Amino acid sequence: MSAELQASRQDATLILTISNPGARNALHPDMYAAAIETLTTAERDESIRAVVLTGADHFFCAGGNLNRLLDNRSKDPSVQADAIDQLNGWIEAIRDCPKPVIAAVDGAAAGAGFSLALACDMIVAGQSAKFVMAYVRVGLTPDGGGSWLLTRALPRQLAFEVLVEGKPVSAPRLHDLGLVNRLVADGTALDAALTWADELAELSPNAVERIKSLTHEAQVSTLSKHFDTEKRHFVESLHHRDAHEGITAFLDKRKPHYK
Repeated sequence: MSAELQASRQDATLILTISNPGARNALHPDMYAAAIETLTTAERDESIRAVVLTGADHFFCAGGNLNRLLDNRSKDPSVQADAIDQLNGWIEAIRDCPKPVIAAVDGAAAGAGFSLALACDMIVAGQSAKFVMAYVRVGLTPDGGGSWLLTRALPRQLAFEVLVEGKPVSAPRLHDLGLVNRLVADGTALDAALTWADELAELSPNAVERIKSLTHEAQVSTLSKHFDTEKRHFVESLHHRDAHEGITAFLDKRKPHYK
């Protein structure tokens, strides 16, 4: 079996599974275009309310394949540059997807696999899961936006420690730091993420998508500019059908049903 990104559905949730048997789900450029295409399709599909990214066989992703990277040293540098551009496109597709994306991490998320988890909106991890960016251990530097994402997820000093030491960081430590949302029993991260996705599917899809947009914009916007953005989203949401359903359901003391 070759490296591939498998797509499946469970109710309103799209499940993307990184699969590379025998290589701890190491990434391959063949996965990148498939991921971008699948997420772009999901963006237009109103029946999809959330996305879960996971790895096959209870192991998230080992990152790049070192044998392939070593082979790329004999090729023109543009070969590796093009591969990184494609990986970056996957990272951007996760962040740009209006649906919430949950990473379900068991085993380990290493290198670009860690970057993929960081790009997601929320992370569910098994108690024994490890997160590591060991680029420095083989004389390399991060890719896939790893240094950008980590520096925004952690205090700068801690991000530097994780990047410059290249040592595994435990899921409980990252949970304490607020980077991992939920800790679960080993081997249950996917089930827990799917349950969470089911809960999100019951919320207003319009509101959820706008909140994701607001939280991303807040990272780069001034407060005064963000006031205007919040105002626009609030007014547009008030006049959206979801607000009518949500408000009337609350006043009627019933559960809302969003289309």
